[in-house]
Amino acid sequence: MVSGGRGSLKGLAHRGYSVSVREQRPAFLSSQAVLGEMGPGSQRALVLLLLLLACPGARASQSCPSQQQLLTTIRQLQLLLRGQESRFAEGIRNMKSRLTTLQNILNKMAPGEPPVSCPALDAPTDGRKFGSKYLMDHEVHFTCNPGFQLVGPSSVVCLANGTWTGEKPHCRAASECSSQPCHNGGTCVEGANQYRCICPPGKTGNLCQNQTQPEAPEDGVISDPGAPEGVMPGDSAFSHPPRCSQVGQEEHCSCQAGFHLSGTLGSDGVCLDVNECEIYGQAGPPRLCLHTCVNTPGSYRCTCPSGYRVLTDGKTCEDVDECVSSQHTCPQGTACFNTGGSFQCVNPECPETGGNISYVKTSLFQCERSPCPMANRPCRHLPKTISFHYLSLPSNLKTPATLFRMATASVPGQSGPNSLRFGIVGGNSRGHFVMQRSDRQTGELVLIQTLKGPQTVQVDVDMSEYQDRAYQAIHKSKITIFVSPYEF
Repeated sequence: MVSGGRGSLKGLAHRGYSVSVREQRPAFLSSQAVLGEMGPGSQRALVLLLLLLACPGARASQSCPSQQQLLTTIRQLQLLLRGQESRFAEGIRNMKSRLTTLQNILNKMAPGEPPVSCPALDAPTDGRKFGSKYLMDHEVHFTCNPGFQLVGPSSVVCLANGTWTGEKPHCRAASECSSQPCHNGGTCVEGANQYRCICPPGKTGNLCQNQTQPEAPEDGVISDPGAPEGVMPGDSAFSHPPRCSQVGQEEHCSCQAGFHLSGTLGSDGVCLDVNECEIYGQAGPPRLCLHTCVNTPGSYRCTCPSGYRVLTDGKTCEDVDECVSSQHTCPQGTACFNTGGSFQCVNPECPETGGNISYVKTSLFQCERSPCPMANRPCRHLPKTISFHYLSLPSNLKTPATLFRMATASVPGQSGPNSLRFGIVGGNSRGHFVMQRSDRQTGELVLIQTLKGPQTVQVDVDMSEYQDRAYQAIHKSKITIFVSPYEF
């Protein structure tokens, strides 16, 4: 049997066989490296193959290998090629993986295609604009200054084709009569540059705010408009005789503060109460009372609605906190939340979910999702935490007004998310709010359209956390707003 190696090849040449072996050096592996990787059996199979090629016409010769040797050699070569093929395929896979990694790095470094954007928008004349980003799916909101009305959509969205969902709105002057400036049933009539009030019988003034003084009857007695029907002036606290004095040939009469002389001149006249509430109460700022004015003989007093008290200035109303004063009747297990003029008993509940996903109440106003099962992708996109918040607002609050802020808090020793996204995801009055970013880690809910009470408004906002553009978690806040029927 011939052994492999360079000496074996020389022996074949001495026996008369013509063997030509030329050493080749591939680009990556030399022939020595290939032979070095082969085991002794592989080298022997290669030599037998060379023998087969050297004597194709001398199979019967004893110098040529037998058929069984040749089959064994072929099987060994097949195993050799199969091993080399596996190594080659593994090298290809490693090369593809490295090229993919390099491509991802270059994609991050090189700028991609510019994002879709819409034309810039300006605030309407006599109005305001909320939103400074004009990229696809971003919203821009509009509102008008007091005394103006918005004509057109209150918000527009940037579409994928680079256009907005609607035309830019504009603000026009509101109708002066829309605010119902006339009192006591007066009719407002629009004019060229101003309006005027047509007053009903018994009322006068530019706003119909005054009571028409009755003409003096022949007997000189004037009935008191502030007194009960049928009561004579002398018997009512709202009227009294004047104080008169004779100065030479003239008689001078006067009334107490809060009364005015009416009827026949001199001592035959009568002092009638001045109704300050009608004259000054609704004629415009400054108002005598924040809420209700009650006329009294020679003066007036202010009252407040139920659930409020009058402050020391005599005209301002202050809410009574029933939750602090123990005037509430909230059952055990609920919390008392003070609202304008009243209170609410609240007890938020965690949402119910199906399967093996559940929420646990970690405090009265917060729920946390239980750990998600392995490979449960829908669970990871459910809110990790749900918090409940309650606000109390007066009616017709001036806008814009920031009502709520949402931020992330990183755990000590751990890096927090490096990207946050905020949005409004639910509620029953979405058009009144906008969620905008105040800084890198904080979003704020802004009221952009006034809310008229009484009503209860729900708005849900969320905050998504991303780490290197990879989604991490989402947090939801459910905000309930109790709007008072009063503007204080």
